[in-house]
Amino acid sequence: MMGLQSIVAQTTTPATRLPQYDARDLIKDGDQAHIILDDQTYVLRITRAGKLILTK
Repeated sequence: MMGLQSIVAQTTTPATRLPQYDARDLIKDGDQAHIILDDQTYVLRITRAGKLILTK
């Protein structure tokens, strides 16, 4: 019989690792970058408080 800890460990362990990107690398030397998805352009912005905002 499987214990609760075994079940929790199996359900919270990701099967594959998601890619990670540093927002500052995407934005380079400024505070904004354009991100394109299909035919839509979005603006990724880092605020003065260090938060990320993504707008269309």
